[in-house]
Amino acid sequence: MMEKLEIDINCDVGEGLGNEAKLFPYISSCNLACGAHAGNDKTMRDVITLALAHHVSIGAHPSYPDRENFGRKSIEMSPEDFSESILSQIAKLDAILAEHKVALSHIKAHGALYNDLAKNRSLAKQYLKILQPYKSRTSLFVPYGSVIAEEAERSDFHCIYEAFGDRNYNEDLSLVSRTSEIALLTDPSEVLKHLLLMIRKSSVKTITGRLIPIVANTYCIHGDTSSAYEILMYLSEEFPKHNIHLKK
Repeated sequence: MMEKLEIDINCDVGEGLGNEAKLFPYISSCNLACGAHAGNDKTMRDVITLALAHHVSIGAHPSYPDRENFGRKSIEMSPEDFSESILSQIAKLDAILAEHKVALSHIKAHGALYNDLAKNRSLAKQYLKILQPYKSRTSLFVPYGSVIAEEAERSDFHCIYEAFGDRNYNEDLSLVSRTSEIALLTDPSEVLKHLLLMIRKSSVKTITGRLIPIVANTYCIHGDTSSAYEILMYLSEEFPKHNIHLKK
């Protein structure tokens, strides 16, 4: 019999879709937009209320300050502006969580910032310096084998490796660009196969067909993927057949 596994599934939320009430029964953690690429104080408060009702842990989802492009475009910023932006985003969510007497669970960068941190060592070091005030009390969601993971571990941050159930991978473990028509996986059965390979075999099948080693402790289904609800419902039905259960 297969070993019983408990896994964390996370979603990016508070991004204006208003689908959190449907998603939260099927996930165990969320990454909440802090106002730079989407969201505001009201959406943060609304999502926090829902998350607490469903026992979903809450992390910050800071981004480049670019609502026009939904944080999916790299931006050149001065170190001072970058620091002020990231800290203000996290501090705003942290303050609202404090009103509910809830701790900030983790920090996960959004969009272009997430991808840039994975490969830009100078930016990763700068980002980690900014996050020093949160180092002792929260975790970082980072991609396995990335520059940000290397630097965070070197600086003794608590890292949680993340993989994506609804995104295709290149051979260097970077995500296939959203400009590509094969970037997203939207069919629930395909997402399941993708995830089972990562969860049970610690491997991911790239777009070239190669199996590449990968390690993950949390798995993301994007809240804005068109079939996110259908995917999560399907996973909730199929995972128990493989002795995999949601960590709640």
